[in-house]
Amino acid sequence: MSETPFIVTVDTEGDNLWEKPRAITTRNAAYLPRFQQLCEKFRFKPVYLTNHEMAMSDVFVDFARDVVSRGAGEVGMHLHAWNSPPLEALTADDFHHQPYLVEYPERVMRDKIRAVTDLLEDRVGRKMVSHRAGRWAFDARYAGMLLDEGYLVDCSVTPGVDWRANPGAPGGKGGSDYSAFDPSPHFLGGRDAAPAPAKALLEVPMTVIPGRLYRWSPWLYRIPGLRSAAGRISPAHRWLCPVPLLEKRNVEAMLGLARHARRARPTHLQFMLHSCDLMPGGSPSSSSEQDVERLYACLEVLFEEISTWCRGMTLAEFREHWLRSPRTALNVERLAHA
Repeated sequence: MSETPFIVTVDTEGDNLWEKPRAITTRNAAYLPRFQQLCEKFRFKPVYLTNHEMAMSDVFVDFARDVVSRGAGEVGMHLHAWNSPPLEALTADDFHHQPYLVEYPERVMRDKIRAVTDLLEDRVGRKMVSHRAGRWAFDARYAGMLLDEGYLVDCSVTPGVDWRANPGAPGGKGGSDYSAFDPSPHFLGGRDAAPAPAKALLEVPMTVIPGRLYRWSPWLYRIPGLRSAAGRISPAHRWLCPVPLLEKRNVEAMLGLARHARRARPTHLQFMLHSCDLMPGGSPSSSSEQDVERLYACLEVLFEEISTWCRGMTLAEFREHWLRSPRTALNVERLAHA
């Protein structure tokens, strides 16, 4: 079997944003070289999906310029609407509520996308073509605005996951619902994308699979009184990313997911973590040096196994790979005649 593309994505953002700090620090930028070295050991090419505060960090910019100059990774855009310029209040306290970009007026959405894009391109010295939405919130308007700015790849979709219970602006609809989304890569735009996929936005979904109990009894996770109990028995969905569990369970969970995916002959695997997970005190799951060391021990085992049957790619490289794929040719032909 040919090597499966493996995409490592890093939400590259400020320190411990779960605490909703007013003054955001970016000390975790200094901890990225160790992760980069681990990825290079297994010939993987991380994609650093970067938001506004990290784009302002000289430590990160020096690191990012070195990575892209060597072809050892990619820098893309990641947008947190509540603290990305131009600042225009949507709620009584945007830093507390952390509203989704898709909840802002379209004029503000467009201005924020352009501002962060211009900042990253100026600081890193490369055209931005890859993107992930902050808090995974994405829609057709957002996709169109990205295309207007020259983006070619998005990785905001988490197949099967419904984020509507995660609030943004008070009184809003919550996050995006990806319950029915295709887990395979696909060009956004339906028939409009069919004649010219080279100009369309490619969606590359996260690697997410339903948990065993969810596959048998999804209704348990839709009843408020049973949802939390069912989740303690088995998560509704399993992601290819570290989770705040004990070391043994963490590595077993990710290896099990990767092996399950391999049996299904996936189009790709996409792994993700947050840059702040790599720093002691940077996130709830990395509160100490011991936590970070356990994380690296887990990643070493995971990456070593995945390297035996996967080939590392950036998001931009995967897009070129997908354009050459026989599956893409068949999909384009089917859409053109739909």
